[in-house]
Amino acid sequence: MPTVGAYQAKTNFSELVDRVQKGERITITRYGEPVAVLVPVESAPAAPLSEVIQEIKALRKKSNLGDLDLRDMIEEGRA
Repeated sequence: MPTVGAYQAKTNFSELVDRVQKGERITITRYGEPVAVLVPVESAPAAPLSEVIQEIKALRKKSNLGDLDLRDMIEEGRA
C-alpha cells in the first residue's frame, strides 16, 4: 500500500481520489506515522426487486391521507 505524507496528500488530493477510485488503498502519514487510510467505498449490494416492492407496499399500508382524497388533491393543485 503506497504511503503519502499529509502535506503531499493535501496538495495532490484530487489525484489521490482518482487513484482510490480505481481501487488503490493509500496510507496518509504525519511525521512518518500512519494517521489515515484512503480506501474505495464498497458498493452496497442491491436489494432484490421483490423485497423493495414489499417494503413499498408495507409503507403504503401505514401511510394515509386522513379524510383527504388523492384525486381531490390533484385537482386542487391544477386550479
